[in-house]
Amino acid sequence: MTAQFVTRRRVEFAHTDMAGIIHFSNYYFYMEEAEHEFFRSLGLSIMKKQSEGVVIGWPRVSASCTFEAPARFEDILDIHVNVERKGVKSLTIQYEFFNGDTRVAYGRMKTACCLCRHNAPLESIPIPPEYDSVILEAPEMTDE
Repeated sequence: MTAQFVTRRRVEFAHTDMAGIIHFSNYYFYMEEAEHEFFRSLGLSIMKKQSEGVVIGWPRVSASCTFEAPARFEDILDIHVNVERKGVKSLTIQYEFFNGDTRVAYGRMKTACCLCRHNAPLESIPIPPEYDSVILEAPEMTDE
């Protein structure tokens, strides 16, 4: 299956553990970076300022990642991004990490579209039309 969006990321030394392998926590960082780049590629931002200091944002509801092979310092990873599900107020995005032809990890993050106000609880809202019209679900993918 062709990914909806692909970005490339070099593994930095600071992102590795004592064995020289990417520390697992950095896959979540890479997923978030890829999400931001995906939104930018659509002319969007994950933080859209509204009037009076209100921001439309996409806080995380859940995140998971499964590791299949090591990736090491200086490896170049291709990160494939696909919108697995677009709900009324949320997105579930799937990420696959490839080092050449080898898939080294895959993960998912679910985000909710929210109004973010200073010193106030988050308020989930329907995905605004300018997002809804350009963020499309990908054809169904499998993990294996």
